[in-house]
Amino acid sequence: MSKTYVAVDIGASSGRLMLSQINDQKLNLKEIHRFNNGFEKENGHDCWEIEQIIDEIFKGLEKVKALGYDDIVLGIDTWAVDYVLVGMDGIKIQNPISYRDSRTKNALEELTTDVPRSLIYKKTGIQFLDFNTLYQLYTENKDELKNTDKIMMIPDYIGYVLTGNAVTEVTNASTTQMLNLREGLFDKDLLKKVHVDQNQFPRLVESGTVLGNIRHVWHTKYDIPETEVITVATHDTASAVLGTPGIGDRWAFLSSGTWSLLGTELNVPEIGDLAFESNYTNEWGAYGTYRFLKNIMGLWMIQNVKHNLNDKYSFAQLAELAGHEKPFAQFIDVNDESFINPDNMIQAIQDYCTRTDQKVPQTPGEISMAIYSKLALYYANELENLNNILGYKLDALNIVGGGSNVKLLNQLTSTLADIPVFAGPSEATAIGNLVVQMITEDEINNIADAREIIRNTYQISEYKPEINKYGGVLKDYQNFLKGKIKVNN
Repeated sequence: MSKTYVAVDIGASSGRLMLSQINDQKLNLKEIHRFNNGFEKENGHDCWEIEQIIDEIFKGLEKVKALGYDDIVLGIDTWAVDYVLVGMDGIKIQNPISYRDSRTKNALEELTTDVPRSLIYKKTGIQFLDFNTLYQLYTENKDELKNTDKIMMIPDYIGYVLTGNAVTEVTNASTTQMLNLREGLFDKDLLKKVHVDQNQFPRLVESGTVLGNIRHVWHTKYDIPETEVITVATHDTASAVLGTPGIGDRWAFLSSGTWSLLGTELNVPEIGDLAFESNYTNEWGAYGTYRFLKNIMGLWMIQNVKHNLNDKYSFAQLAELAGHEKPFAQFIDVNDESFINPDNMIQAIQDYCTRTDQKVPQTPGEISMAIYSKLALYYANELENLNNILGYKLDALNIVGGGSNVKLLNQLTSTLADIPVFAGPSEATAIGNLVVQMITEDEINNIADAREIIRNTYQISEYKPEINKYGGVLKDYQNFLKGKIKVNN
């Protein structure tokens, strides 16, 4: 009989516990507990309530126990780049500051005046984003850093609290922009620039490492199962890619959630000039792979619009309203910094259109179409860049995550990029988390077999390009991004 596995999957806006077993070479997946996540102002910074997140995990585990599961295996994945400072007493110094906090403004420019970007890229292969851990640590309180015994990425810290064992898992650690590709260790020169010592990070481990059992003290506070914790691919994108049922070696992935992560899986990092100039990243994956990808603003925009509309409409309703509107009434650079963390996303979009002398969307349908159609254009543009960097054409795009359910976005992407799109599963991150646990426990042989099981378990929707539709709009959008044209409607 299959063991019982639980994926703790926490994103920037919500978290959940998903329970699974494997039977007849198929996965069953059940959501046990879901909770909201977000940051709050604390000492002038946007901070994650990390203890509240951990409490929600225990609430979920109590529900698992109530369902009759007394012995489980568990893995944790979360978002990347953020970290917790832990003092000499083993207790966190402060709540972790969110990557969306404004403290890193100008940090990238300041640090790279001393260390050339080209050198950092050759060392790490990681794209330049002003919220990378490197720049967060550059702006970190130096006194607190001196009092820090260990710097732990978010999922590693949660695992530490649960088990008492501290590690640094590589898929998440690579997003810091401080791991040296050649040495496989944190780069001493970069650490020196941010006043951090390599010993302040727990030992590096690969995905699939057994971390240990949940400590006895937690069993006295909560009615939870006996739990073995496995350090999975702790970066949620790494787990999502593992849960993507791609076939062959020329498929692209799009992990479509709060962020859109578009790229492909490589066995060797790509750090050539074109990759550097295009700001592509080589995040470490599980089982000796690299996620060669580009960060793109994702469903964060529509999530905020939904909130700005007082949650009057569901995501499905907003997509339906968008479907009745003209798709390219204006051009928007969805990666513009004004959309990172605005007070009001609708206003930010309208201000952007006013600033660029374009038609200003007004209705919920117009605003939603402005987002979805421009996301699709951005995806198509980046797929073209990706093909150029690789020197060959990728023959399929697998979309996973919440965005895989948005038919409008999937079809627009297929047509604009002229590529078949395979959408699903939407729960790829939790699935990727779970299959690493199952591989570690010898219930699945390897990731190739895992992807075959995923294909056999879930219905994957296919979208084909609509021929001779939207001709020329992608080229116009590319010129807009390059500042070569202005669009006036």
